[in-house]
Amino acid sequence: MVPYQIILAYDGTEFFGSQRQVKARRTVQSELENALRRVGWVENSVLLAGRTDAGVHASGQVASFNLNWKHDLEALKRALNANLPADMVVSEVKVAPTGFHPRFDATARLYRYRLFCQPDRDPLRERYAWRVYPEVDDEMLHSMAAMLPGTFDFSAFGSPPRPGGSTERHLVHASWQKQGDERIFEVQANAFLYHMVRRLVLTQVVIAQKKVEAEKFAKALAEQVEVTSGLAPSNGLTLVEVSYPDNLN
Repeated sequence: MVPYQIILAYDGTEFFGSQRQVKARRTVQSELENALRRVGWVENSVLLAGRTDAGVHASGQVASFNLNWKHDLEALKRALNANLPADMVVSEVKVAPTGFHPRFDATARLYRYRLFCQPDRDPLRERYAWRVYPEVDDEMLHSMAAMLPGTFDFSAFGSPPRPGGSTERHLVHASWQKQGDERIFEVQANAFLYHMVRRLVLTQVVIAQKKVEAEKFAKALAEQVEVTSGLAPSNGLTLVEVSYPDNLN
């Protein structure tokens, strides 16, 4: 058996998240495992780098598995893609280091959230971006993003994957970019709390729309006081990249 590491991209619209569930729901993991079984995979479960919610997309999800494969890496990539559904694709296949774990060995994850500002719906964009109105104040978005890099207790923006787990996370980078009427939020951290990126986005948007006082954002970081309830919609979020130490790349 050889350990393999792959990079997956998927349109999350029709998935009930990335992880296989007890109920017979369509997930990224279950579709990948179905494709692997068709090429001779006999294990019980693949490993994924990160959990994505229902409706969340990915261009850089990482998975690993062991497989007896007699052909080259490119042939394995072609075989997997031939057996995967149209809303999933393997973009890279390589042999993984011994003992590699896509989740626990990761040093950082990069997410991107896309939104646009206009009063009328846009059927050609709303599958992959959140439409918001009124307009947002870009300077306010930039000032809030500048507060995020560093180590904080982010309990005002999410919950730990396991009950009682730490809510402290280290953010490496956070920024907003404007492209036409679109705003793109990029955030990279060692790990994220459950729903953390979507709550960060929603909080920044309602403040930048001047629906909530700007001072509350700093208070949320310093005193763990929730600014607003709810989440930004899942369709605007994409897992872009998972980083590993040099010896695991």
